[in-house]
Amino acid sequence: MFKRIILMIQFLTQIPIAINLDVNEEDFGKGLAFGPLIGLLIGGFIALIYRVSSMAAHGLFPAAVVMVCYAMMTGGLHIDGLGDTFDGLFSNRSKERMLEIMRDSRVGTNAVIAIVSIFLLNTVCIAELGKDVIVKVLLIMPVMGRLGSVCSAGMSKYARSGEGLGKAFIDYCGINQIVIGTLISGIIAFLLFNLTGLIFIGSTIIFTYLFVQFVTSKIGGMTGDTCGAACELNQTIFLTLALILF
Repeated sequence: MFKRIILMIQFLTQIPIAINLDVNEEDFGKGLAFGPLIGLLIGGFIALIYRVSSMAAHGLFPAAVVMVCYAMMTGGLHIDGLGDTFDGLFSNRSKERMLEIMRDSRVGTNAVIAIVSIFLLNTVCIAELGKDVIVKVLLIMPVMGRLGSVCSAGMSKYARSGEGLGKAFIDYCGINQIVIGTLISGIIAFLLFNLTGLIFIGSTIIFTYLFVQFVTSKIGGMTGDTCGAACELNQTIFLTLALILF
């Protein structure tokens, strides 16, 4: 378990942990269950960034700084997946061509629209939230995103016929990993928001299920990119829901 947690920190963040781990594909897939725990680590970082930056200015400035630092902390891993997913799924091409587009390193119009829209929505939601809840919301935002990744991988099959970055995650992430990830997320959500936190957990699982069904109807399963998109989309849905509730 400790090895897989370290592996997820190395993979999901830019935190420099100079430990050479003896891992295999199963460790990646089953380690994804601890994604929400890594999300809490990311949440602590961006909550601290918000506190520091809000000393200099209010409104949109600290919210924008948070989003920039979030992208740096994660290396844009899931943001890249979001862009590739929108480029592929909304290209109106065949399944095979969609998968080719998603692997293309070039960025298309749909990717730019998706990424800019997500950043704008997240920034505005963060800026509009009250000071009494903003730190707690930022703490759990990446937790909800990574719960989305766990559920999207565990609820699906791999869409490609060959190898890919997401194959290990999807092949070895199953119901057990979903349960572990949900328990970790549920405990964090309950400690921060009491019973209201369970609303966030439920909305994340429901949206992820619907998203997986939509993607599967397009390309026959999920990929690493679409699991990354599930992460980013769930964070935006969570922030929007938090803004409505609080």
